Amino acid sequence: MMDADELAGRMRQGEWFHSLRLLPGAWAVLRVDGRGFSRFTQERFEKPFDPLFHRLMVRTASTLLEELQGVYAYTQSDEISVLLRPDASLFDREVEKLVSLSAGLASATFTHAAGVPAVFDGRVWLGADERAVLDYFTWRQADGSRCSLQGWCYWTLRKEGLSAAQATRELDGKPVAFKNELLFQRGINFNELPLWQRRGSAIFWERYVKEGVDPRDGSRHQTTRRRLGVDSELPMKEAYERYLRAVLARSTPEPR
Repeated sequence: MMDADELAGRMRQGEWFHSLRLLPGAWAVLRVDGRGFSRFTQERFEKPFDPLFHRLMVRTASTLLEELQGVYAYTQSDEISVLLRPDASLFDREVEKLVSLSAGLASATFTHAAGVPAVFDGRVWLGADERAVLDYFTWRQADGSRCSLQGWCYWTLRKEGLSAAQATRELDGKPVAFKNELLFQRGINFNELPLWQRRGSAIFWERYVKEGVDPRDGSRHQTTRRRLGVDSELPMKEAYERYLRAVLARSTPEPR
């Protein structure tokens, strides 16, 4: 019969992915998505966009950015992407722990804030350089904009009495111009909707100056601190790339 150490050694051999780590020197994005959120949000929030749901997602993204020691987070719809620098060392870059922790944190934070159980799943994306990072977030924003237009059209038709299948058929394969016109004929100008609905929101680290008083002698002094900032009026395309470059340049995280 095996002793305890031998048994533990054999069992650990079955943890095939435990040693998998983020590639050295690679940028990484931990992305979480709400599991079953189509039905979850339909039962609890206004469609197509609910300001309360948006605030809950921003709060969840802020927690992820802080706890994962990331430098930038982007959220649109029910997804959140958190960027880690190439020198990030949390959990020794273990993929299993980073992915499971990101999903667990998102689930716990959203559930606590909303007061109802919610579940997120997680995945990891790797990029070789800053160019890849810019492409990733441009891709996610473009997807958010596409889904926003689709969602507005879909729920506008549903509220007119069409079934889910009928609304889906009406929009299937239709170009952007058709969808914009569909909304415009109903008094909705898609380009005038709040930017957070069309482009998502960003959370990032910003530095600020805090003035303090020395209790020993009453002298005043200033210190530089950092805090999380939220931007729900993002630019798009090339302007968004410039925006991201500026954020990356100034957002080096401080060691804990």
